[in-house]
Amino acid sequence: MTNPQDPPKGDPPERGRPAKPAGPPNRGFPPRRQPPLPSESPTRHIQLPQPGRPQPPPVRDVPRPQQPGRPPGRPPQPPGPPPQQSALPPNPRPRQSGPPPRPPEQLTTRISIPTPPHAETPAARKLGFFAGRTSLLLILLIVALLVIAVPIGGELYARHVASTKVANAVACEVQDSASVSFSPVPPVLWQYLTKDYSDISAQTGGNQVRQAKGMKVSLDIRDVNLNDANNSQGTIGSLNGTVTWSTDGIKQSIQNAIPVLGKFVSGDVTANPGDGTVELKGTFTSATVKPQIVNNGLSLQVVSLTAMGSTMSTTTVQKDLDGLTTKATQNYPLGIHADSVKVTSTGVEATFSTSNATIPSGGSQDPCFTNI
Repeated sequence: MTNPQDPPKGDPPERGRPAKPAGPPNRGFPPRRQPPLPSESPTRHIQLPQPGRPQPPPVRDVPRPQQPGRPPGRPPQPPGPPPQQSALPPNPRPRQSGPPPRPPEQLTTRISIPTPPHAETPAARKLGFFAGRTSLLLILLIVALLVIAVPIGGELYARHVASTKVANAVACEVQDSASVSFSPVPPVLWQYLTKDYSDISAQTGGNQVRQAKGMKVSLDIRDVNLNDANNSQGTIGSLNGTVTWSTDGIKQSIQNAIPVLGKFVSGDVTANPGDGTVELKGTFTSATVKPQIVNNGLSLQVVSLTAMGSTMSTTTVQKDLDGLTTKATQNYPLGIHADSVKVTSTGVEATFSTSNATIPSGGSQDPCFTNI
């Protein structure tokens, strides 16, 4: 009979534990960690960098140290304290060539969570209040500007239209330029709508009044009503005018309109307010005239006329002077007539007036009132 072989010498197996297979002797070096298969590799979450957020430091995989193998023939020993890790970081896992392992696909369910409404902060509420208040103020300002601009524009337009019509009528009568102004109150726009004008002032250019050179007219017109009635365009409550005739203008007028006397008047013209006369001198002649009111107009009456020291007849000269002053100061519309006349240091001054005058309709009596 064959005896059974004795078991190999060594440590007897512990009771209740299976015997460990014998392997190659461990010489003190830990076995190399084998990388897991692609299908068994753990899933890594790659977090993309987001702008504006601090990025966490990279995490490295630190291999877990393995216990050294037990040499054969030695009894098992209780595990000792874990080895201390060195201060130096372990060697990183060697990068494998090729694309990284693809994690297994998993079904992802997206759950939409409603975003809570943005809570309005006190600062935003205050800003919105000021923005709304500013918009309201701007709207009110625009409306106020429109309310102010429309009447101002209408007032300017009404003044322009009324001034142009009155100035054209005055310029047509005196045959000189004219300017017209209205009182500030009431507004001309209101007067234009009601057709009642309270105060109008007119000034001529001072170049001439018809044939009288150097004559200027100033007018003050009150209470004009432009309501058409009884073949008239309206009425004028009152009109007061002042006519000034300079000494140089008297000289020019006589030289142009009176050939007989004009050729002798080559010197100075002197006004004498003391006796109310005007003296015209030439080289060998002299003439003295006195302004007066004749036929509701201004007239220059010859007082004396001398030539070469001899007295000359004044009949012809007076006739020529009357023709000059009649055309210049008589036959005005609206019943305008001369009231007074005086001699000043600079020439002759006369006043004219009328009241409750009727404005002729459509230029039937006077073409200068056609466009009133």
